[in-house]
Amino acid sequence: MKCFSFSAKEKKVEHGTTQSISYQSNSTTGTKSGSGLHSHDISTTSTESIARPSYPSFSRRSNDLRVFTFAELKSATKNFSRSAMLGEGGFGCVYRGFIKNPDNKQIDVAVKKLGGRGMQGHKEWVTEVNVLGVVSHPNLVKLVGYCAEDDERGIQRLLVYEYMPNGSVDDHLSVRSKTMLPWRMRLQIALHAARGLTHLHEDMGFQIIFRDFKSSNILLDENWNAKLSDFGLARLGPSDGFTHVSTAVVGTMGYAAPEYVQTGRLTSKNDVWSYGVFLFELITGRRPLDRNRPKSEQKLLEWVKPYLLDAKKFKLIIDPRLEGNYSIKSAQKLANLGNQCLARNPKLRPKMSDVLEIVNQIVEESEGVESTQQTPKMLKDSRTRPQKMNLDSNKEGSCWSFQAWISKILKTR
Repeated sequence: MKCFSFSAKEKKVEHGTTQSISYQSNSTTGTKSGSGLHSHDISTTSTESIARPSYPSFSRRSNDLRVFTFAELKSATKNFSRSAMLGEGGFGCVYRGFIKNPDNKQIDVAVKKLGGRGMQGHKEWVTEVNVLGVVSHPNLVKLVGYCAEDDERGIQRLLVYEYMPNGSVDDHLSVRSKTMLPWRMRLQIALHAARGLTHLHEDMGFQIIFRDFKSSNILLDENWNAKLSDFGLARLGPSDGFTHVSTAVVGTMGYAAPEYVQTGRLTSKNDVWSYGVFLFELITGRRPLDRNRPKSEQKLLEWVKPYLLDAKKFKLIIDPRLEGNYSIKSAQKLANLGNQCLARNPKLRPKMSDVLEIVNQIVEESEGVESTQQTPKMLKDSRTRPQKMNLDSNKEGSCWSFQAWISKILKTR
């Protein structure tokens, strides 16, 4: 799945002024006020909301997160060994590491290390620290700490997360995976993801729009609980009295809402659209865009349309790897909810709290019906092992420019 961006600079918000996130000198982390990096304040124009509180500053949050030295994380990951690599994304690699917690017990962590290309990814790094430093929820990946050092070796920016041993939902929906997520687990994942988005949208004194909701950004812990991850593209929602914030168009092809792609006007309904796409991923086991399938089946939402109108044909779109072990009623209800989330008019899409309520009802009604398997099924006929996690996009490749992508959309209409 390719990601896209409109330009290197974001459009200014129509109703706000810019706010900069600056850094204080911190001898513990080795950051240097006035260094080449810190002389450039990171503009948060697209996230600004005058009437709402902004993210607490980096310096104010530093006491809530553990501060690591580069040497500590180098040791924790065996010098960032390739054998410890969990995945690779556009802004760097993620490694499995081992650190000691305050009780001196060894715990697993995932260490994201930005690539050594100057400012590339720095803004996203700041956003992750600011978002996960202030937001906490069981269905959001926990940020353990960070490292920010500038020295003769260059700029070092790292993030340390709780380790999610079961990878991403995308990993297990892939036809190359050796495991198959059973239906009941897919419903639970839909529920957990809805809880995470609802918290971001509605449970705080300010709204956070995820902006990059997709199956590869939903990770699974040791108990297969789903948690949202990768908040580098997250933005504050519009302030009271305003309908949207204007931003550069970034995200992943196949997940972004059409009105956002066309105008750059961002609202929480963009996340609702992405969630609707994700529900059809869970139902079908297919990705939103898959160039390896026949042309008529490459775009998931177009492919499923004829089957949704005919109850007798509906079973034909359900993931064949489930082998019939699912609740047809819950699948139909989930598809109906997906359709509501995918309304072309964003005003007609439900709020995430309404989505959560519906998913919760579907889960409760489906308990004990048809599907009894609760743990992933190991598949005997899989020919390859799951690939390392691709952390910024799905497996198909690198970023496209927005202009190239939107021209292709227009030609298909």
